[in-house]
Amino acid sequence: MSATISVVIPVYNEEAGLEALAERLYPVLDALGRGYEVIFVDDGSRDRSAAVLRQLFERRPECTRVVLLTRNAGQHMAILAGFAHTRGDYVVTLDADLQNPPEEISKLVTAMDQGADYVGTVRARRRDALWRKAASRLMNRVRERTTQIRITDQGCMLRGYHRTVVDAINRCLEVSTFVPALAYTFARHPVEIEVAHSQRAAGQSKYSIYRLIRLNFDLLTGFSVVPLQFFTMVGMVVALISLAFVVVLAIQRIFIGPEVQGVFTLFGLAFFFIGVLLVSVGVMGEYVGRIYEQVRQRPRYTITAILESEPPPAECPDTAPSPAGTAACNPDRRRESLEPARTVNPALDHTEMLRAEREPGRAP
Repeated sequence: MSATISVVIPVYNEEAGLEALAERLYPVLDALGRGYEVIFVDDGSRDRSAAVLRQLFERRPECTRVVLLTRNAGQHMAILAGFAHTRGDYVVTLDADLQNPPEEISKLVTAMDQGADYVGTVRARRRDALWRKAASRLMNRVRERTTQIRITDQGCMLRGYHRTVVDAINRCLEVSTFVPALAYTFARHPVEIEVAHSQRAAGQSKYSIYRLIRLNFDLLTGFSVVPLQFFTMVGMVVALISLAFVVVLAIQRIFIGPEVQGVFTLFGLAFFFIGVLLVSVGVMGEYVGRIYEQVRQRPRYTITAILESEPPPAECPDTAPSPAGTAACNPDRRRESLEPARTVNPALDHTEMLRAEREPGRAP
């Protein structure tokens, strides 16, 4: 029997492009001829994205689920919230801006059918600003040298994950993480394929320069201690150079006498070393800050509501087999019920707690 598919789509202020996304996504999934579900995760949008997602759910309730987060938790936390509610054997992540065409999903499914448990993607003819391409190449090199995680194009979120990898991710408790890199550490047969890339269909990118810097800090400090080791080595080298410099100055003062020349050179060297010291303290602070966030044990995200319909019974009269022998999901034919969601660590999923608060007579 063909593997079922879950498509997880984080959404943040994307109301202008959601209709176009749905018009292209559902026909692509219907054509695959296997059971599927689409999970939209609204990441605390401030526009009408939640209202548009409700309309999409009402059109295709049999294969659509909407998870509404209470506040903006970030793209990767939204993806983790979607992972916690997936049921499919294969899980595909997709951005809502249509820069990665939904038509490319079939390539990821084919790769996983062939045995890959993690499918990374590389954007062909990337349609981004020049500075974003240059920054991405630089960070790719830095990441590979510090974390040993080999991801050619870390900015492309169209990726495929096998159920075993998603289950491993769901058991993790990191407050700050980078989902593709985390999945890579659990994958046994990772592969990369080339996919098309398009201009953003509507709206603007939500990743400012500051957000990109924060994301790369999460990537470097979340998967390696090399930055700490690097500045430890720099400190040792600077200490040895300083010791040698002090010896030279002492000898010069004894045999030649004091002199005022070179004062500004000394100032320059002092400011340089102070700068190195401040950067090293900042890197250490990044690690300490993540430890602080982790030990507080606050929820990574909270869920306001989930829009979902009850799965159809196993022998549903309006479920007809597709030519491939599976039940396809379309407006006139309900898909075969997917397997129940795997057990999620209670520390990650606060849905039941929130439902209990909203249902009268139910104990929390």
